[in-house]
Amino acid sequence: MTDPKQPKPGIPPLRMPEGLQSKYSNMARISHTPSEMIFDFGTMLPGTHPEVVARVLMSPIGAKMFLQALTENVARYEANFGPIKLPVGTSDLASSLFRNIQPPDKSNPPETPEKETPPESPEPEPPESET
Repeated sequence: MTDPKQPKPGIPPLRMPEGLQSKYSNMARISHTPSEMIFDFGTMLPGTHPEVVARVLMSPIGAKMFLQALTENVARYEANFGPIKLPVGTSDLASSLFRNIQPPDKSNPPETPEKETPPESPEPEPPESET
């Protein structure tokens, strides 16, 4: 029987530096270049601007492996503690975050100054023909 604290073969143990501080994040922004994935983890609290608390760069392969590991771990979490409920009625995070912002009311368009039309000039008279 193996000790559960022993790492799996091929995976080196992680050394935790002394003084390493944990950071809480309730939002993430993900961007990428052809050669790397950039994860900016931030904290957004009511009445404040979001602040990035950590930036992690990964290769695309590392990011895909991280996605696979995260998917497996979320499935294990839900098996132990029940499903994680996402906000209802939103298809993406942006909709969830900005659901209280409404577009302007189109039934009351903002007043715009009317364009002044130039006065009509009299039509030129046709030239007289010689008979």
